[in-house]
Amino acid sequence: MSRYDSNPFDEEEVNPFSNQGGRGKQGGSNYDGSGFYTTNPGSVPAATSILPPLPPESYDRGATIDIPLDNAKDLKAKEKELQAKEAELKKREQELKRREDAVSRAGIVIEEKNWPPFFPLIHHDIPNEIPIHLQKLQYVAFTTYLGLVACLLWNIVAVTTCWIKGEGVTIWLLAIIYFVSGVPGAYVLWYRPLYRAMRTDSALKFGWFFLCYLVHIGFVVFAAVAPPIIFKGKSLAGILPAITVMTGNVLVGIFYFIGFAFFCLESLLSIWVLQQVYMYFRGSGKEAEMKRDAAKRTMMSVF
Repeated sequence: MSRYDSNPFDEEEVNPFSNQGGRGKQGGSNYDGSGFYTTNPGSVPAATSILPPLPPESYDRGATIDIPLDNAKDLKAKEKELQAKEAELKKREQELKRREDAVSRAGIVIEEKNWPPFFPLIHHDIPNEIPIHLQKLQYVAFTTYLGLVACLLWNIVAVTTCWIKGEGVTIWLLAIIYFVSGVPGAYVLWYRPLYRAMRTDSALKFGWFFLCYLVHIGFVVFAAVAPPIIFKGKSLAGILPAITVMTGNVLVGIFYFIGFAFFCLESLLSIWVLQQVYMYFRGSGKEAEMKRDAAKRTMMSVF
């Protein structure tokens, strides 16, 4: 066998891209034009088949989407309803603004309760409502109000110990009355007038503050001494009852001496506040204004 002879055991390589017509004639397969090869009887079947390409998909670009007319009517109705609500809200907003302007022109200030923060009882906003040069004085005045609350509260404690040690219940009831009437009374009579006087610079409110604050100072000075005028003075934790009860019970005497110290400190601080407020009142010209107003009212009452 020569080197150029073909190997009889080699498989014949079939090229699918070759002339299928020739292969059909030589290999026993015929191409019928439909994409398949038919095999002649007695010949070897074809190994592969060719499928025709799929036809391209066509899209109808002119197709329309139908929207029900009922939905369009509902949208228009909702739009009209929203417009009506918006117009009503604008009308209410304008009415509210008109009322606020009328209130501000009349000089009425709406005070929202914001103090103490955990349980608001009063309106108190010194940083935003009091002029900056008066804020320190207002804070000290507020300290005297809180100091009065502390003094009356400790007075109840001291008198309670004295009552437990053998004194009558009358002094305890008087101590309760001092606290219940003194705390709200001090706020209404002198602290709130001072707060509003500092905020509005009203001479009339300053005059009312001076009158009521003098009563406050007189009370704390009287409580610090606690002379034996009403029920032997033991309803107030002052120096005289402290000396008296010290001989009978040392613990009760200590409680009364602490109350005496509280009332003394409250008296000194209150006198300083009164002096500072009067200096501002006189230096700002409000004293002369108050005198003119008093004279004018006197003349009007005469005529």
